[in-house]
Amino acid sequence: MKIDEILNKKELCRNDIIFLLKADKENSKKIFKKSEEVKNLHVGRIVYYRGLVEFSNKCTKNCYYCGIRAANKESNRFEIDDDLIINAVKFAYDNKYGSIVMQAGEREDSKFIDKVNRLLIKAKKITNNKIGITISLGEQNENVYKKWYENGAHRYLLRIESSNKELYEKIHPKNSHHNFDRRINCLKLLKKIGYQTGTGIMVGLPFQNYEHLADDLLFFKNFDIDMVGMGPYIEHEQTPLFKYKESLLPLSERFDLTIKMIAILRIMMKNINIAAATALQAIDPVGREKAIKIGANIIMPNITPTNRSDYQLYENKPCIDEGADDCTNCLEVRVNMTGNKIGYGEWGDSKHYAIL
Repeated sequence: MKIDEILNKKELCRNDIIFLLKADKENSKKIFKKSEEVKNLHVGRIVYYRGLVEFSNKCTKNCYYCGIRAANKESNRFEIDDDLIINAVKFAYDNKYGSIVMQAGEREDSKFIDKVNRLLIKAKKITNNKIGITISLGEQNENVYKKWYENGAHRYLLRIESSNKELYEKIHPKNSHHNFDRRINCLKLLKKIGYQTGTGIMVGLPFQNYEHLADDLLFFKNFDIDMVGMGPYIEHEQTPLFKYKESLLPLSERFDLTIKMIAILRIMMKNINIAAATALQAIDPVGREKAIKIGANIIMPNITPTNRSDYQLYENKPCIDEGADDCTNCLEVRVNMTGNKIGYGEWGDSKHYAIL
């Protein structure tokens, strides 16, 4: 009876969440049934596209888990020309994606900031202001965030990877360039400016436990976040955390735990946007479909025109050899298999944000 009582509560406490995260296979089915019901009732059976453009892997950060960290000399660095990026935006618009995501390694230099401003202005111009724009470009000062917002970006994803400061400092260098408090403050700035604000974490990190994960979900709730992207931690051999590979949960368990995190978050935050992370497909061929079935409502076809193989945040990243057309056709079939449909031509803004 315990799990039924928890799933019928209006609010979940920390102990409730931990109990659900530890649920066995049979009880997990009850969680997924509940989260699917919540999703269908509050955000519907519609999945929204975010055409993903990963336009540069040049990064000033040295995060211990990331394949494009600045200290990785094996990474082939690239930055795509403006015209090619805008062509990708045009592809998304012509194919009725509704929205795009511009993502890159984290930088704060004026050349990079100016490039993003140009891209935002051009993207809005060639789509008659009709394309929705999410950006995921790291920590910036308030003036930069404001300028990008004024130039057309209206959603911002800034993942924290862990809401626990101690754990955060174990997976990042301990210096002023990797400051937990600054990252949290940046999230506050994004909300203050008016962005639909998103964040996210990795599931299955070294040193991470159920308590950390429960606190992550409560952080999303208490921060009143609009959108979340959560994926399983997948190790990369060219990173410092790779040495902990033998102590990690098996990939299949990291996958299952991520799916449970998505389901529990959907139950807790009924009308936010939740992404089906590409990393899920790196473990399970139908990983993203499973996430959509039980709670996710955002999917990100990769429409990067070149160099996808060089944007390797983790190993075995799927779809790096597909063209934009291949990705679009494949994902539509995959989404339809879940009993959902694509919201073509729609921005798919967070309903949570809309009612604030």
